[in-house]
Formats: sequence, C-alpha cells, structure tokens
Amino acid sequence: MTTINRTKSKKIFEKSEEVIAGGVNSPVRAFIGLGIDPMIVKKGEGSTITDIDGRTFIDYCMSWGALLHGHAHPEVTKRAIERVKLGSTFGIATEEEEWLARELVDGISSLDKVRFVSSGTEAVMTAVRLARGFTGRPIVIKFNGNYHGHADPFLVKAGSGVSQVSQESSSDGVPDEVVKHTLSLPYNAIEAFTKVMHDPFYSQFVAAVVLEPIGANMGVVPATLEFLECVRYETKRIGAVLIFDEVISGFRVAFGGAQKLYGVEPDLSTFGKIIGGGFPAAAFGGKEGIMDCLAPKGKVYQAGTLSGNPVAMEAGLATLELAKTAGFYEELKRKTEVITKPLRSRVKGGCLQETVGMFTIFFGVEKVSSFEDLKELDKERFKAYFRFMWDKGIYISPSPYEACFISSAHSQEQLERTRDAILEFLSE
Repeated sequence: MTTINRTKSKKIFEKSEEVIAGGVNSPVRAFIGLGIDPMIVKKGEGSTITDIDGRTFIDYCMSWGALLHGHAHPEVTKRAIERVKLGSTFGIATEEEEWLARELVDGISSLDKVRFVSSGTEAVMTAVRLARGFTGRPIVIKFNGNYHGHADPFLVKAGSGVSQVSQESSSDGVPDEVVKHTLSLPYNAIEAFTKVMHDPFYSQFVAAVVLEPIGANMGVVPATLEFLECVRYETKRIGAVLIFDEVISGFRVAFGGAQKLYGVEPDLSTFGKIIGGGFPAAAFGGKEGIMDCLAPKGKVYQAGTLSGNPVAMEAGLATLELAKTAGFYEELKRKTEVITKPLRSRVKGGCLQETVGMFTIFFGVEKVSSFEDLKELDKERFKAYFRFMWDKGIYISPSPYEACFISSAHSQEQLERTRDAILEFLSE
C-alpha cells in the first residue's frame, strides 16, 4: 500500500470538491475504486509528470493519447508560444486553419474537406448531424463499448445482441426520446449487424453507422478486417454514411490513421487529441458532397467561437510535422514492443492486447473482441496492478477499460523499467 506523503494532493482535491462538481472536470480523474487520492499534476516534461507533492512518474496516460511526442515538446511549445504572442483567439478565420486542414486532407486519403471543432465529442456529434442532414434519415447505429463522447445520442446502454438492441438512456438527464433513434449493437459481430441492415425498416431509415476502427475506450480492442469490410459494404448498399471515429487512433497507429492500416475508407472521419498537439482541437471531414451540406453552403448548422483556434492549429501542425519524420511509426511500434513482446506469454488469467503506440492488459478474461467479453473483468486485480505500478513511480491509465499510450519521448531505459515492473507484478 502507498505510504508516500501526499498531503498537498489530498488537500487540493478536498478544496476542489467544494467548488468543482465531484472535485474533477472529467470523472475518471477522481480515481474511483482505486483506493488512492486523485493525482494533482504540477508539471509534465517529456515522458514524465510530477505531482504537486513533488513525486515524478513515467507517464503512460499521455493526456489519454493526445501527446504523441510527450509533454512540452520544445518544437510544439515554441510554435504555440509564438502564436500566443500574436493573439490567442479571434473568432475570425486565420491562415493556420488552412495549413492544418491541408495537412489532414493530404495525409488522410478519405478526406476531401474538413471542419475544425474543439473536442472529440463535438466532432462526432456534428458528423452524425451532417450524416442525417445528407441522407434525410434519422437512425444512427453505434457499437457497444465504442465511446464517441458524451453527446446525448451516444449515451445508450449496451445491448447483448440484435434481438436485444438497447434504446435506453444510460445517463440521467437524457430523455428516451433523444436516444430512440440510436441503436447499439455488439462490436465485431457481423451476423448481428447484417441482420439489422437487412431489416426492411432499418434499411430505409439508417442515416449513419459510427464506430472506432480500433476501440480504445474499453481497452485496446481492434476491429477485425472482416467486420470493417462488412460494415463498409452494408452502408454502401443501403446508402448510409459510414463514420470512423479516429479521435484516438488517428495519427497514433499510422499517419493515415487506422483506416490506412485496414485499407477501408469511410465516408466521414473524426479526429482529435493528437491533431491539437496538447490543446483543445478536433476535426471531422470526408467526401466533398457530404461536407458541402454544412453551413454556410448547406443547411446543416455547426459553429464555435474557438473552432480552429490558431494556437491549437500551430501546436497540431508542429505535432504532425514531427510525426512525418521517416521511420517514426516503425520506431513507435518498436518502443511499444519493448514492453509488450515479453509480456505476451506471461499474462496468465488475462490477456494483453496492443497496436502501434498503445496497449492494455485485461485481467480475468482470455480475449477481448467486444464489450460483452469484459463481463468477467477482474477489477480488483487491476486495482492491485495500478497501485503496484504507482508505487514504482509508473503512472498507467487509471481504469481497467482504458489504454496505455507510448510516446516518442519514452526512453529505452524507461520502457525496460516499465516492462520489468509489469513482469514483477505478473510473477507475484
């Protein structure tokens, strides 16, 4: 059990609870169920973070995957500061928006045009609105365990198959009338999906199918190629819009995103995290014929004072320019495997799942291909794992349903130290 003095962290969290709902501005930061007072971060540098009590950790949360090059990368920081000196926000178009938009369009083959917003939630919410406006249809299909932000239409309980499709709200404050046009189906389940798509009712009224090609909010759970090809075929067949949520996987697993790895192109895509270089920025984009339905050209409305914020655009440009370096993703994969390769045969009573730049250890389950596979997840063992790593000065994402992220800033020594700590935990 952790015995290190964390007086400052505890005091600040208690003070925060007096003025911030729950003491945090995103629920997972409260460390619920971990038996540790929440971390209060003081600073980040490269691959490490230091808390308010002065303890430094190797960071594998990396702002939930946003920091591809680590904390306060000199080039990203320099570009952001230079832009701040010229003004941080205008609510007027800037040149930086065109620069980053062109980087995205040139780097992602499925994009003709993009539109910037401030968060992944906003990006997916607007992409779905756009799909409904383009098709004139109301129904959206999502998949259990895929997280698309906290917009009302996506807060739908997980179903257990096509015969038990859930249309109930999973959050207070969201009326059933709001989610009645959202269907949630099992992830990677081809038969369940095709059954819905061939139903005479749904084949007329499905506007969009939205999914994470690599699920990263239930841990690392990649889609199968067969599943993605099926979804692509069926959406084309009925004239629905296919949306890939690449808020996490975009520019993490490859410069062209997961869609490049799989060779499956969606009609619309959403991006976030990495494209803001540590600042609030996200985007959605796709085929010109769909994107031109947006106001001011079309009748689908979207707006935002801070959309395309020039500081975030500059930070995003610097981040993507660094990622274009020859061999960048090969090296990111190698770094990931420094940790994961020795673990593959050592996780007993659980499993390791990984892709370029991220991994998850699931305790209590042998393989995870859908959210339903997580019913027997051993949360107590994860709690022990989290606290073991914490005591070693290694910060992993504080939830059994989340991924750990590797950055270009992690050193060989840090990766080996982390690998050895995990092996030590597994041996116990």
